[in-house]
Amino acid sequence: MRKIITFIMLGMALLSGLRARAQYNREYFFWMGQRCMMDNNYREAIRTLNTLLRFDEDAYEGYFLRGIAKYNLDDLIGAEADFTTAIAKNPVYTQAYTYRAVTRSRLGNYDDALQDFREAIDLRPDLPGPYYSRGVTRLLNQQFTEAIEDFDKFIRQENKVADAFICRGLSYLHLKDTLRAYENFDTAIRTNRENPNGYNQRGDLYMHQRRYREAEADFDKAIACDSAYLLSYFNRALVYSSTNRPTQALADFDKVIELDTLNSLAYFNRAMLRAQVGDYNRALEDYDRVAAYSPNNVLVYYNRAGVHTQLGEIEKAVEDYTSAIRLYPDFANAYIYRGRLRELLRDPKGARADRNTAQRKIAEYRTRLNDSTYSIYADTTQRFDRLLSFDTRPAGADFDKMAGRTGGRDEMRLLPLFKFTLMRPDTLPKPARHHQQRVEDFRRSIGNPYLVLSCRVSDLHPDTLLLLDKRCTERLKTADPTWKDYFERGVTQSQIKQYTNSVNTYSSAIEMNPTNPFLYLNRSTTRAEMIDFISSIDNSYQRITIDADPANRLNSNPKRTYSYDEAIADLNKAAKLYPEFAHAYYNRANLRALSGNLPEAFEDYTKAIGLNPWFAEAYYNRGIVQLYMKDTRKGCLDLSKAGELGIEEAYEILKRHAPHAKN
Repeated sequence: MRKIITFIMLGMALLSGLRARAQYNREYFFWMGQRCMMDNNYREAIRTLNTLLRFDEDAYEGYFLRGIAKYNLDDLIGAEADFTTAIAKNPVYTQAYTYRAVTRSRLGNYDDALQDFREAIDLRPDLPGPYYSRGVTRLLNQQFTEAIEDFDKFIRQENKVADAFICRGLSYLHLKDTLRAYENFDTAIRTNRENPNGYNQRGDLYMHQRRYREAEADFDKAIACDSAYLLSYFNRALVYSSTNRPTQALADFDKVIELDTLNSLAYFNRAMLRAQVGDYNRALEDYDRVAAYSPNNVLVYYNRAGVHTQLGEIEKAVEDYTSAIRLYPDFANAYIYRGRLRELLRDPKGARADRNTAQRKIAEYRTRLNDSTYSIYADTTQRFDRLLSFDTRPAGADFDKMAGRTGGRDEMRLLPLFKFTLMRPDTLPKPARHHQQRVEDFRRSIGNPYLVLSCRVSDLHPDTLLLLDKRCTERLKTADPTWKDYFERGVTQSQIKQYTNSVNTYSSAIEMNPTNPFLYLNRSTTRAEMIDFISSIDNSYQRITIDADPANRLNSNPKRTYSYDEAIADLNKAAKLYPEFAHAYYNRANLRALSGNLPEAFEDYTKAIGLNPWFAEAYYNRGIVQLYMKDTRKGCLDLSKAGELGIEEAYEILKRHAPHAKN
């Protein structure tokens, strides 16, 4: 019926004079577009507004409304373009600046978003809305003090908006001012007693302070406000578990899984609780599901091994401990427990080897007690079966896509770091167009036919790698080992994932030859790989987004615990010693990208390409970074170049993104 009316009105307009027709259509279609948007029919609104803009290309309000419609359909690039057109046609259009700023904030372009907010506030300093939106952007951009100032200005004009108090409370919380955080959450609850988020935020604070009774009351109230609010059930389950009520905790985790059947963290926690109450078979079912979702998560195998042990399935338990060790060879606890089980299996030699390895690992960790990066591992008796809060999730689920973890939603990942590694001579790639004589001279000076500079995984059999490492170890026992001997041992130790030993061995080589850039390159790569494995235990549960409101997302998205600073410092040294070494800039770009510093990563990839115009991997990774920076067109151009230079993965990414790269 709506379309029939539209066609009748359009026909009537065509009978009128040209000038009257344009005016009539403009008013009618603008009105119809607004009606469609009020009905949440955004696709129909866009079609109607397209008609308006064909009649009147200068109707800036039409671009503005269409931008809002696209925004609500998650077409953020299209929304930004329409808001930009509206501003070009009316440079004093305050709302267009505000909404473009909000769009850019969602795109992660905080600098341009803040500039737009400045424009909007300069035009209309009396409007409260831009202060709130800018406060949210500053909150997401970790500018907590400035965010509080904006929320203060908003609240002075609008003191009945609960979300403003919640956001200001979060800002204070990140500044470690828990008293003011409480005050703001309390005010948010008084302002809107039907908003579950206020209760959840306050309850979360109570829970972290072990004020479980108050926390439980808040989570109960949040559930009463919204019976489908997943976070409330999850947090209450943690309270029940902390107060020794596993049955109630299990019921709440059941509810979480009912609301979100793919929630790996809920399955993981439920598995631990089921094991605690002796429901081992169902605990195994949950661990099996998590292992399928997160096959690279060390703790899944480690904890499941304990359940197998309780069921008397000793061989399966040993397999799981072995899987944990394969993923993280420095995991002392896994050696300890596997050794005990090998005793039961009448394998005294294997048990003794595991005990010796565990003792050596413990001794290594204790020597690093003063190093904050490693100190957590000095206590190898720590528990790894504690319940985990909802702001974390198993590694290997859909996070950290650029790092190439399993299960990334978009399957966009950076190509790996370059290093001197070991490959079979018959599988080496064709010589690169860009010849680096200094690299070739270094490789020949080592005299190892397997040594090559590559980002590929070694294709040597594990037994071969162990044999090569053993030979390197024997050479180091000579009276006068050289830096080359230490370097080769560093390479083999890295290949068998003995990262701590590898870093130490590279350091010995550097002490003997401190001006060799390639030693720093390999130590840097090993340090980066070690960080990823350390994260798989200490921080194997990464923060996730659990709320559509960007202000709420911040509380679940802090910076990663571990930094690549030491690895980057090594690359800085390599680049200083060998300024023409393109791979040093490429590796540094990777680490900066994984640290979230995308503009700096872009600059380093560009530097690498400037030194080596045929650097296919650098084009590919720069393209990925530009896609994350929402520069789709340039990103696709780089991916196209990477494909042209032989990176086949580029074409899979282009299939999904090239259609959106027209502008």
